[in-house]
Amino acid sequence: MARINPLSPQDTPVPLQSAYSLHTTTWNARITNMKATLGHSQTAFEVYMEWYRLYDSIKRFLGLRPAYLFAYTVSVGSNCPLCTTFFRKIIIDNGEDPAAIVFNEQEQLLMDFGSAIAQQQGRIEDALFARISAVYTTQQLVELIAFAGQMIATNIFNNVVETEIDEYLYNYLPLTQK
Repeated sequence: MARINPLSPQDTPVPLQSAYSLHTTTWNARITNMKATLGHSQTAFEVYMEWYRLYDSIKRFLGLRPAYLFAYTVSVGSNCPLCTTFFRKIIIDNGEDPAAIVFNEQEQLLMDFGSAIAQQQGRIEDALFARISAVYTTQQLVELIAFAGQMIATNIFNNVVETEIDEYLYNYLPLTQK
């Protein structure tokens, strides 16, 4: 059970309804339990929804698959059931088994980087940072690190609040969580 319940539609103030509408139309996204919980503070909602801009940015230089796999890896590394399930859905809907993903060498490096950021609270070994720096520009590195931080912030929010997994994600839960 969530520690903070999502804001109900009838309790959503008009300015927040406008923010929700802008969000759903701009990003073709739904208002999930996490977003409705963030809705208790319009500022918090708007800040967290900047995630979408960073995600769009990394998709441009990584490509769609490496971008969602990077987000999945950070979510797994942060032990966030909600975000991990959200990205499991994307992986499965794109025809892959999350337990049997095959990475090429550059993707594996990216996943190692994302996992290390999440699991080691950003303390990346010099050798790993040197390897990732040889592949990406400084701007790309900054965006990858910022996106991982944004992903971790989302993971932390959901873990602290114990946000309930949205019903549309139930079929994507790992078998151990169903």
